[in-house]
Amino acid sequence: MKKAKSLAVTVLTLLSLAAPVQAAVPGVPTDTKGATQGIVAAAHPAAAQVGKQILEKGGNAVDAAAGIQLALNVVEPMMSGIGGGGFMMIYRKDQDKITVIDSREMAPEKADARMFLDSDGKPVPFYDRHTNGKAVGVPGTLLGVETALKKYGTMKLSEVIDPAIELAEKGVRVNWITAEYIRDQTDKLQKHGTAAGVFVPDGKPLQEGDLLVQPDLANTFKLIKEKGTDAFYKGEIGEALVKEVQRTGGSMTMEDLKRYEVKEREPVRETFRGYEIVSMPPPSSGGLTLLQILKLMEGFDNKKAGLNSAEYLHNLIEANHLAYADRAAYMADEDFNPVPKKGLIHDEYIKERRALIQPDKANDKVVAGDPWKFEGNKPTAALSIKETNPAQYTTHFSVMDKWGNLVSYTTTIEDIFGSGIMVPGYGFMLNNELTDFDATPGGVNQAEPGKRPRSSMTPTIVLKDGKPFMAVGSPGGSTIIASVSQTILNVIEHNMTIQEAILAPRIFSSSYPTVRWEAGIDQDVILKLMAKGHVFEENPANIGNVQAVIYDFETGGMYGGADNTREGTVMGVDAVDYISAKPEPEHPAKKGAFTLKVNGNSFPYTAAQVALQNGTAYIQADKLLLGLNGEAADFQQYAVPMQGTRFLPVKKVAEALGYSVAWDEKEKAVLLVKP
Repeated sequence: MKKAKSLAVTVLTLLSLAAPVQAAVPGVPTDTKGATQGIVAAAHPAAAQVGKQILEKGGNAVDAAAGIQLALNVVEPMMSGIGGGGFMMIYRKDQDKITVIDSREMAPEKADARMFLDSDGKPVPFYDRHTNGKAVGVPGTLLGVETALKKYGTMKLSEVIDPAIELAEKGVRVNWITAEYIRDQTDKLQKHGTAAGVFVPDGKPLQEGDLLVQPDLANTFKLIKEKGTDAFYKGEIGEALVKEVQRTGGSMTMEDLKRYEVKEREPVRETFRGYEIVSMPPPSSGGLTLLQILKLMEGFDNKKAGLNSAEYLHNLIEANHLAYADRAAYMADEDFNPVPKKGLIHDEYIKERRALIQPDKANDKVVAGDPWKFEGNKPTAALSIKETNPAQYTTHFSVMDKWGNLVSYTTTIEDIFGSGIMVPGYGFMLNNELTDFDATPGGVNQAEPGKRPRSSMTPTIVLKDGKPFMAVGSPGGSTIIASVSQTILNVIEHNMTIQEAILAPRIFSSSYPTVRWEAGIDQDVILKLMAKGHVFEENPANIGNVQAVIYDFETGGMYGGADNTREGTVMGVDAVDYISAKPEPEHPAKKGAFTLKVNGNSFPYTAAQVALQNGTAYIQADKLLLGLNGEAADFQQYAVPMQGTRFLPVKKVAEALGYSVAWDEKEKAVLLVKP
C-alpha cells in the first residue's frame, strides 16, 4: 500500500536547541544544534548505527561508509550487497579532492547484444529476463569497498566487516518495509529455491518483528575477513557464485570474476545559481542528466513560481522530458562509447533546449537534441534511442566525519532482491544489472563483453564558494535523477531545510505524457497541468528514498535528512539522532457517480465533486474549468447549485470548448476527446 509522506519522525535523543541564526549554507535547520563529530544518514537504523560507531572509534567517512555498506547487505538484503555494485563519491578534506570509486557490475566475456531477445527477435518480458543467470553482471561492491578503504580509509576490510558478521549471526528484526518487500516478492524468492529458505521459510514470508538470522552470510563474511577479497574473486565464494549463475542460465566464469576492475573516475561538474554541483559521470547517466535538469530550470524564476505550483511543475516536467530524451540517446559506458559530456551541459545547448519549453502546453514531440555540435567532433555511430526498464530498487547513504570528509554512496543489486538468485551456502543475493542494457541491440547502451550497463545512480556533492556542504543521493532506478534534482531545488530555490526538502512531494516524468506523483501535490495543480496536456497517474506512488547530510561550515554543525519511505535514519556522533516514522497509509479516494476521461485519461475528481442528475453529468464548476482550461465567465448561465456549491453540466461545457462527448455505461464514464 502506498503511503503519503509525513514530516513526523521518532525522536530517539532530544535535540538541543540553539538560538535561531542564519546558516552560511542553505538547508540547515536553524533551531537545532548540529553534530560536530560526524553524522550518518541511511535507510536502516542498524546500518546507520554501524556507521556511527565506526566514526566514534576514530574511523573516517570512508571507513564508516564501508561498514554501512556491509551492514546493509544484512539488514536490507533486497537492495544491495556484495552480489551487486555501486558508485562511492568521496571528498577528502586534506586533498581538497572529490573522486568516484566505480564498482559498477561488468558484463561477462560471453555477453551478447541479443542475449535478451526471444527466438522471434523480440525482447523477453522483463520478469523472465531479470530472474535468470543471464541478467547477472560481474559484482563489484566488495572490491570497490576494499579499494576505497586502501586509498582513502584508515581501517581495514577485516575490521569494518565485524559489525555485519554480528548482525548476520545474531539476527535483526524485520522492519515494516522489509516485510512488505518480502511479501510482494515471494514468487521471485521461491523461483530458484535458496532465497526462499531465508526469507520465506516453510512457504511463509517473514513478518514485521520476525528475527532474520543469516548464518550462511555470516560465514561468507568471516571467510572474507580471513582471506580478503580473493575469497570472492579468486576463491570458493566466486566458484559457488559462478556455478549458480551457470545453473540458472548465465555464462559467467571465474575468469570474468578475476578480470573485474574497479575504476576511479573524475566526477562531472557544473554550477547552478552559483553553487557547484558535483555528480556521477558515465557509465551513470545520473550526473549529466541531473546537471541538464538544473541548468534548464535555472532559466525560470522558480522561487516566485512557488514549490509544486502548476507553473513550477510544468517547467520541471518539460525539463525532465528534454534531459531524459538526451539520456536515452547518448548515455552509456564511456569506456566503450563516447559521451558528449561538454555538449550536454553547454550554455548554448541548454538555451536551445530550454526554448522548446512552452509555458501553456506540454510538448508532445520531445526528441533528443544534438549536443555533439558543441563538442567540436561527432562520432560516426547513428543516433539510437532504446527502451527503458521498469523502476529499479537500490539504496543510498551519506556520511560526514569530524575532519570534514564526505561520502555519498549509492549501491544496488538492481531490482528488489536483484535476480532472485541467492548463492547456495553463502547467503547473498545476485544482481540483475545486465537488464540495464537495452534489450534490443544497436544503441550506445547495448550489451558488450566487459561493458558496464548504463546506470541512473546519482551520488552528488554540492559546494558553496568551493566548499562542500551537502552529500545527497537516492535509489529508484531512472527516478533517482528526479529525486536528487528536486531535493537540490528544494534546498537552493525554495529555502527548505534538508529534512523538509526530502519529504516534500516529488514528481517523476521521463517522457510525454505520463507523470508519476507523490501524495501531497494539490488537486488544483494536477488539474491545471492535465489541462496543459500532462497525464497524471490515477493514484500517488512513492518516488525514491533520499538520504543526505548537510554541513554548516560557519558553525561546524552537521545535520541530516532521512526519507520516510523506508526506515530512514540520521545519527550524529554527539547530536542529532532520529528514525523516520512509518507513514500513515494513503487511502484511495472514494469513487464518484462517474469518471471523467479526456483522451482516455482519468481526471482526479472526488466523489463530492461529481454528480448525476436526471441522466446529466455534472462536475463542480471551478474544478471542471481548471481541468478543461475554461473561463468561468463563459459558463455562468449553465451553473447549477448543489448543496451550496456551483456545478456545471459536463457535456455543454466540453462541447463549447471543442471536445466530442460520449458516455460509457459499462465504465460509468464521460469520455471527452479533443484533437
